[in-house]
Amino acid sequence: MTAFIHTRRGLLGGAAGIATLGVTGSITGARAQVPPLPSSPVSLNIVDVAGNLALTQKAIEAYWHAHPKLVSRVTFAKAPAPELPGKIKAQQDAGRVDIDAVLTGIDMLSAGIDQKLLQPMLPNFAAKLPNLDDIYLPGAKAMQGLAQNQGVCIVFCPAGPLLEYMPDKVKTPPKTAAELLDWAKANNNRFIYARPANSGPGRIFMMGLPYILGDKDPHDPKNGWDKTWAYLKELGQHIEYYPSGTAPVLKELGEGSRDMIPTQMGWDINPRALGVVPKEAKVAALDGFHWVLDAHYMCIPKGVPPAKVAVLVDMLAYLLSKPAQATTYDDGYFYPGPAVKDVPLSMAPESSQKVIAEYGRPEYASLITSHPQELPLLPDQLVYAFNRWDEQIGAAKSK
Repeated sequence: MTAFIHTRRGLLGGAAGIATLGVTGSITGARAQVPPLPSSPVSLNIVDVAGNLALTQKAIEAYWHAHPKLVSRVTFAKAPAPELPGKIKAQQDAGRVDIDAVLTGIDMLSAGIDQKLLQPMLPNFAAKLPNLDDIYLPGAKAMQGLAQNQGVCIVFCPAGPLLEYMPDKVKTPPKTAAELLDWAKANNNRFIYARPANSGPGRIFMMGLPYILGDKDPHDPKNGWDKTWAYLKELGQHIEYYPSGTAPVLKELGEGSRDMIPTQMGWDINPRALGVVPKEAKVAALDGFHWVLDAHYMCIPKGVPPAKVAVLVDMLAYLLSKPAQATTYDDGYFYPGPAVKDVPLSMAPESSQKVIAEYGRPEYASLITSHPQELPLLPDQLVYAFNRWDEQIGAAKSK
């Protein structure tokens, strides 16, 4: 399995605090505008900027092999989320788009919406897809609202922020944001997180702090995050550098050069299952934390030929089926994983069930139900937060 690490989905039953956005386009009677399926197979180039292939590649390959008259070949590639919008824009300007689909979190999705790079998918394709209002978990339905009809949620999780630490180095984990700052001051350069624009745990940590700190408006990073921006600047004085992605953060925790990092459920479970982080690592939640939800989406750039669009929509319908969704439990990477309701762990492959039984944490179930769950920032606000973090926090210390 690819050494990516994925997080969260939703045991959302009793959780409070989810803002519900309607799933535009899963409206009964919406007319399909999907091109007809091709008479000869097409090749597909799918780019993953979220580590999503660890969750969906098996299902995509199953669709490919079950439909040889539609798909001749699927090429998978991976790229950093901040780099892909510019590449897609250059291809569109040249009139030669060779990226047929993007698997992304809210980072590239937000940039794609902001730069108008993506095709509208709903309600255009609704008649060819399951009724999303009927099949989605509540949290996945809320996350679909963030897509502004330009992507479809395919996996979901309540993410974090949590702290992960090595218990032999951190005898008493911080219980509050103030205690975390005091610990970082007393243990210079032993805390680390990655650039939020290219790291799920880094992004969730940034978006979760306004709730923990009691900021004026957690959904307004420009005018409502005074405490958060000040806290991140002060914390940054005791951070050696900000890696460009999550993998180096985990590697340094595993090797012992750092003692504590922000994490999410999946980024806790999967790296320990892979041996990147020692099994004995522990997690803690700061007082007052709210879950910030996370999801991955399939998006189609503007300029993709109609025949390929038709096949991608047909594939997307399969990815939203219960058998395909059950594979997204994976090795705990985006724990839980499924965006679709009524897909219990018992439906997952036996290997997934074993990993989660061994490396999952019993406290996660109670944490999910006992803390409020919040939507992440809307795309324009997230782009603003990324840019401000890059300029004011990360500029002097990023690698």
